[in-house]
Amino acid sequence: QYFILLIITDGEITDMDQTRQAIVNASKLPMSIIVVGVGEADFKAMEFLDGDNGVLKSLMGEPAAQDIVQFVPFRQFKNAPREALSQMVLAEVPKQLVSYYKWQGWSPVKPPETK
Repeated sequence: QYFILLIITDGEITDMDQTRQAIVNASKLPMSIIVVGVGEADFKAMEFLDGDNGVLKSLMGEPAAQDIVQFVPFRQFKNAPREALSQMVLAEVPKQLVSYYKWQGWSPVKPPETK
């Protein structure tokens, strides 16, 4: 099983250290975290947690086992088709899922041959 946690937020993170640690801990689990920022807040902290600019590390320096966070600012899609938002929200999930299974050493299951 693989899980996707969707967080919709309208504000800044007030407990960044604990959030970083929670994400680093969760990076060892079969999951992706998608954060959608709604409103006009400054979402720089969310972009930092996304990990696209380098490996996210806990306050103690422990690196995330893999990138599991995707941050999407909703305001960029106000006038866009719904499909554009959906595509961006789910864009990294396939890569994250494959990354987790490779990290575990599990090969993809081959579908049965059809006759």
